[in-house]
Amino acid sequence: MMSRSSNLLSRSGSFRPENLGQNAMAMIGNLCFTIFVVGVLIFTIIAATYEPEDPLFHPSTKMTNFLTSKSNATFKADDTVVRTGEDFLGPNQTAFSTFINLTDVDVPMGIGLTESVTEDNLDCRGKTDDPIDCTDPDVFHLLMRAAIEKFKDIHFFRFGKPVRGSNDSSCHMAWRFRPKEGKTASLYKDYRSFVVSRSENCTLDVVSIGDYHSGGNARKRKRKNKGGSDRTTAKLDEGFEKAPQKIEGQDIALPVVGEAVNDSLPVVESESSFGSGKYLIYSGGGDRCKSMNHYLWSFMCALGEAQYLNRTLIMDLTICLNKIYTSSGVDEEGKDFRFYFDFEHLKDSASVLDQVQFLSDWNKWHKKDRLGLHLVEDFRITPMKLSEVKDTLIMRKFGSVEPDNYWYRVCEGETESIVQRPWHLVWKSRRLMDIVSAVASRLNWDYDSVHVVRGEKARNREMWPHLAEDTSPESLLSTLQDKIDDGRNLYIATDEPDTSFFDPLKDKYSTHFLDEYKDLWDENSEWYAETAKLNNGNPVEFDGYMRVSVDTEVSFRGKKQIETFNDLTKDCKDGINTCTSSS
Repeated sequence: MMSRSSNLLSRSGSFRPENLGQNAMAMIGNLCFTIFVVGVLIFTIIAATYEPEDPLFHPSTKMTNFLTSKSNATFKADDTVVRTGEDFLGPNQTAFSTFINLTDVDVPMGIGLTESVTEDNLDCRGKTDDPIDCTDPDVFHLLMRAAIEKFKDIHFFRFGKPVRGSNDSSCHMAWRFRPKEGKTASLYKDYRSFVVSRSENCTLDVVSIGDYHSGGNARKRKRKNKGGSDRTTAKLDEGFEKAPQKIEGQDIALPVVGEAVNDSLPVVESESSFGSGKYLIYSGGGDRCKSMNHYLWSFMCALGEAQYLNRTLIMDLTICLNKIYTSSGVDEEGKDFRFYFDFEHLKDSASVLDQVQFLSDWNKWHKKDRLGLHLVEDFRITPMKLSEVKDTLIMRKFGSVEPDNYWYRVCEGETESIVQRPWHLVWKSRRLMDIVSAVASRLNWDYDSVHVVRGEKARNREMWPHLAEDTSPESLLSTLQDKIDDGRNLYIATDEPDTSFFDPLKDKYSTHFLDEYKDLWDENSEWYAETAKLNNGNPVEFDGYMRVSVDTEVSFRGKKQIETFNDLTKDCKDGINTCTSSS
């Protein structure tokens, strides 16, 4: 008993009054250390999983707000059609409020009238078969009035002077226009053929107006510059114009869809000019063959850094198209930046060079002229730290470990508030947008649209439980009856491969699908010829990304637009329990 008591006393010795202070301090130290470790763990988890909203896919209606925002630069994956600079230019109807009306165009005597022959026009008797003088101001005014009267759903901003057409009774005339209910800041150009007749009483009338882009003689032509590359003339021949005002006071160029495209590669004119330049190139990395959104998000980071450093960006114009857009189902190399984006606008607005040409010049001259190379292999080295580099070329070299080898990582962290992505420099391909304009013109810019998403999402009932039923023909008829008037032109943009699926809608609407317009990209089309020229004479496939891009843009130009998510179904765009206030 005595032994057990002595053991207990020895064990409880630490609770003696003289030991309490020391023990309390030890316990507090252990508790603080535990709290610190738990805090570090929680912070690490949050930092690794936090993924803020991406400004690219939730754009502001005003480009100025977008360009000055300080939102996080982290990329969030999305397989939809990319947004480019023109999408961030608000339509701002005030800027387009001044356009050419019928009242602006004179009605000269003897033009489109049915008066008897007078002493003043006796000299035209017996000359009804003489060629029409398309340069006559009276003919010009006749054609302008005919165009304004025929195309009631567009606003005209400029008419170019008419030129002779394909025969003595034909004139070709071009104009710039915009749909009355246009939702983008773009302008469009059309040029059409007019058949003009002269009656026995010497009056002139427009007999017919040709289809979209039928007046090829009035199209702005390319001319050769001193370097031998194609270059377009500075402006249309003097005509009649009411130009749009600046967008919200900004001196920003507007896309003009339908103009001749000059996307020849810029060249360095001499060894001395090459040596005096400053350049930035990105090499390697894991961005290759990713989605188009990923590609552009990274490319815009590189372009932003080049502008910040006041350097020329060296571009790899080749693109690897991700398998989600290819008919083969595998990633496809050998695509060209100019198939998808407006390189002419980019090279006119920023300093860029083709990588192949640059490396050829570099290999010729860098040793001879002792041109310096500054290599950067850590994306955490910010553009701000490179601002004082004097070497001719800065090369950012990216490794093989994802995601640290993504180009866009350069624009994260402290850089995001300093280096802005210059969205206004990158527009969609005007060749693709010209197909969009052609489709809309064939519908006279007077149609409504519905975007119907089906495909894999409709088959995945676990993530989208109601989508298949909500996009069935019966449900579509029920939903659209209160939204779209009977008999309207209805453009259906969809990933449903069998368009006969929508045949029940034909009883109420005049339905239209992208494949009705295949002649716009087939082997006889202008798009086919021009893209083949870019591709060393080899034909270019109208691939999945191009199809989705054109389909979406045509839908976006409908007077009324019905979307799948929010309008047709309550399912969330990204699957169950992912809905937000903006989707």
